[in-house]
Amino acid sequence: MSCEIGPMTLRIESRIGIQAPSARIWSLIEDLPGWNQWNPIEKDVSGTITFGGKLSLTERIDGLPERQFQARVATWQPLAQLALTEKRGWQFNAIRYYEIDELDRDSCIVANGLILSGLRGESFYDRHRRNLRAAFEQISGSMKQTAESL
Repeated sequence: MSCEIGPMTLRIESRIGIQAPSARIWSLIEDLPGWNQWNPIEKDVSGTITFGGKLSLTERIDGLPERQFQARVATWQPLAQLALTEKRGWQFNAIRYYEIDELDRDSCIVANGLILSGLRGESFYDRHRRNLRAAFEQISGSMKQTAESL
């Protein structure tokens, strides 16, 4: 799903139901080296999940060049949310996030997405939204398959 959320601020998001407890899903997210096992897009993740902590990632999205970057942990709530911020230039900011909404003990809705802001963010969104949407859907499907098989 993608929708405009404000002037020059755009969101691309994938949401999926997962038959697993939030603790199991969170364990996938907090195990940064383990992202290589379940995340088809964000690889070689290292760093520390703590407020203001820095993470290094390699991103591989079909149709876009592979890139390595650093992001800062902006929001972190165990079992519920991880949001990373990245400044991609003087007119382009990105927030990458994972959110877990527990429905009951063994069932959750998990969202993962990207919020882009700034003039260049809008241009990036316009050029790559199909590739980005497909990437986030791949992450959702892979997370679901991994969490439900554990």
